[in-house]
Amino acid sequence: MAWFPEFMTLALIGGLGLALIAAPLGVFVVWQRQSYFGATLAHSALLGVSIGLFLETNLTLTVVVVSLLIAWAIFQLSHYKQLSSDTLLGILAHSSLAFGLIIISLQDSVQIDLMSYLFGDILSINTTDLGLIALIGVLIFFFYRKHWQDLLNITLNPELAHVEGVAVKKVQLQFILLLALMIALSMKIVGVLLVTSLLIIPAAAARRLANTPEKMLWISLVLASLSVLIGLWLSYVADLPTGPAIVMVATLFFLLLLTKKAP
Repeated sequence: MAWFPEFMTLALIGGLGLALIAAPLGVFVVWQRQSYFGATLAHSALLGVSIGLFLETNLTLTVVVVSLLIAWAIFQLSHYKQLSSDTLLGILAHSSLAFGLIIISLQDSVQIDLMSYLFGDILSINTTDLGLIALIGVLIFFFYRKHWQDLLNITLNPELAHVEGVAVKKVQLQFILLLALMIALSMKIVGVLLVTSLLIIPAAAARRLANTPEKMLWISLVLASLSVLIGLWLSYVADLPTGPAIVMVATLFFLLLLTKKAP
């Protein structure tokens, strides 16, 4: 018997593609302690779903657009010094989720499976989704190729990076927008409630094995890919929900490596 049936081919390709674009972003999310930022964008994705249903537009594209707008708003409001960043993110996360649920509740004629958006439905991936994942992958590749050292400098000391000529705000905004794109696409695979886990857990696990940023990046890519492969296989053979199965495997990797002393 084949490891994966033919009907899961697109799910396998999409899952691996997502792992390859999530891991590089997750590395800097972990380093910069921005996990709550990822959770805020994940909550805003549900707002995108509700708006897409209301306007009767393509849900994936609507979620992407709304996530980009929320990311831009977060970046702009982060310079508003009268509110701490965690307070601002908390307000945006819960308000966007609330508005999304309200808009959905007002549409009596619309019947949707909220569980598929909360926990993902990887089998619903289509060729459009694969194209978007590939596009984001290309954007991330060229962004990291150009700004890898800039991101390292910003992570260590933003003020010093600015003095050395790094366009700190520009690089940070580009990173945030790429993160928003990745999260918007991840919602279909692992769902709103689990997307931040796929972003953070492989990178956090890789940190236990890596002594250089480059090594951490490659290890996180391997762990994220294995999490998708094993999670998909378990969901097929044991009839488990796919999104939670992928996150469960990633968590097991993290727990196995937790006792290992970081190099």
